[in-house]
Amino acid sequence: MPDLPTPQDAAEAALFTECWDAVLSYADLCTAGSTAAVQLATEAFALGMREARTDGDGSTRGSGRRAPRLPVIPLLLTAVRTTATAWETAGQGHRLDPDLRLWLNSDKAARYTGPPLSRPLALRGLRDMQEHDADLLWLAEVEALPLSVVARRLGLDPAHVAEELTQVRGLFRDRSHRDHLDAPMAPQCRSYARLLDAVTRSTSTDTPEDLSRHLATCVQCAEAAACLRLHGGGLPGALAGGVIGWGGLAYLERRRRAAEVRLGAGRPEPLDAGPPNPGAHKARVVRSGLLVTAVLVSLLALAVSMMPMGGGSMDDDASLPTDRQPVADPGVTVSSPSATSVPAASPTPTSAGSTSARKNPDPEPQGTTSSAARDDEKPSPTTSASATCEVRYVLVNQWPDGFQATVTVTTDKALDDWSVAWSFKDGQKVGQMWDASYAQDGSRVTATAADYNKSVGAGADLAFGFLASWQGTNSPAYDFTLNGHSCTKA
Repeated sequence: MPDLPTPQDAAEAALFTECWDAVLSYADLCTAGSTAAVQLATEAFALGMREARTDGDGSTRGSGRRAPRLPVIPLLLTAVRTTATAWETAGQGHRLDPDLRLWLNSDKAARYTGPPLSRPLALRGLRDMQEHDADLLWLAEVEALPLSVVARRLGLDPAHVAEELTQVRGLFRDRSHRDHLDAPMAPQCRSYARLLDAVTRSTSTDTPEDLSRHLATCVQCAEAAACLRLHGGGLPGALAGGVIGWGGLAYLERRRRAAEVRLGAGRPEPLDAGPPNPGAHKARVVRSGLLVTAVLVSLLALAVSMMPMGGGSMDDDASLPTDRQPVADPGVTVSSPSATSVPAASPTPTSAGSTSARKNPDPEPQGTTSSAARDDEKPSPTTSASATCEVRYVLVNQWPDGFQATVTVTTDKALDDWSVAWSFKDGQKVGQMWDASYAQDGSRVTATAADYNKSVGAGADLAFGFLASWQGTNSPAYDFTLNGHSCTKA
C-alpha cells in the first residue's frame, strides 16, 4: 500500500498551487523557448522548496534558529535567477535569453549575490522584515492580488488588511532608510542622505535641482529614493527590480495584467474562493494558471518532497546541487499536456509571453525582455470562426529611440486561435513582444497567439504588449486586422 501524503506534502502542494504560475512566468522571460522555460521553472521550484524547508541559515526549519529570508514567491523567483546562473556556468546558456546572459556576466548581477551591504536596497529591506509582513507587502504590491485574497491567503482579517498594509509599507520604508545609512557610500551620497529622507516623506515637497541631478547619475541613491517614496506608485517597481533583478519590471507588468484580467470588470474574488481558477476565464488572454486536479497536485507535491535536501542558503549564493531531481520531465512542453503525465499537465504559463521561439537578440532596456517569433516562422493563424473586432492601441511609454505599447482587441465571436496584424507609418521596428509571437515584414507586423491564450470567448478581450524602435516620428499603428478581418478603432 503506498504511503499516504504527509502534512508537509499537503503544504507543498498548496505552495505549488499558489506559486507555480509566478515561477513559470519569470522563467519564461529568462529563456528562449517553452521547453526551456518549463525545465528552468521546474528546477528552480525544487531549489526554492529546499530553501523554504530551512530557516534561512541552512538549518532545518523549526530548529529554533531563524536567519533573515525572503518570503516564498520572491524566494522562488530568485531561485530562477540562481538556476539560470547555474545553466550559464554549465554551458547551457544558449537556452537562456541573450540579454539575460549579458546581465549574468556583468557587475549588475554580482550585486545580488555579493556582500550583503552592497546588495540592492529593496532586497535587503524585504529580507530584514518579518516574514509575515514581507509576504503581505509582496503579494499586494508586486503580485497585485486583491486585498481580500491576500487576507485569505495569510489568514488576516479582511476588514483590517488595508490598514495593516499601510503599516507594513511604513516598516519597509524605515527598514530601507536604516539600510541605506548603513551601506558604504561616497561622501556626496552621504551628504544627500538626510535631504533624500525628507523629500521622499512628503507628497508636496519638490526635489531640489542638485539632488535631482544626483539621483539621475547615482544608482545607489536612486534605488533608495524608490524604496523611500511610498507615494507615487513606484514601490512595486522598486521591489520587483530590487529583489528579482533582471526582468523585474517585465515580470511586474505581467502580474499586473494578470490581476486585471482576474478581476474582470471590477469583480473581486469571493472571500471563500480557493486558489485562482484560470479555467473559468479562458476568454481572457493574459491570465493562465494551473489546470490540474487535486490528485495531480498531490502527486507533484510528493515528487517535490522526495527530492534530495540541498545544503546551504540560496540567498547566500549557494551553488546548485548536482543531484537535484526535476519535478517535471524537461522534455515535455506545456503546449501538449497529457493526463498521464503529472509535469506536463500541471504547469501552464501565467501571463507569460510566447516562448515557442527564439528571442530577438537586440538589446533592450533592463527589465522589459520577452519572447519573439523565429525569423523563419511566418504566422499562419487558423480560427474556427471569422470575427468582427474593435482594437485599442495604447502608447504606454516613449523615450528618444524606443517606445512601449499595448494592443487590446475585443472580438464579437469566439476564437480557437488568433492573429492580429497592423502597419506602421514611420518605419517603427518591433524588438520584443510578450503574450504573443511576432513577425515583421516591412511596415506590416503580425502578432500570433501564444500556446496558452489561443482561445478567446465571444465579447472578450485578447491583449499583448511590445517594445519597438522609432526615429523622427512615432505615429500610431493603423490598419488593424484580426484573422484577416478589419477591426475598428476604439
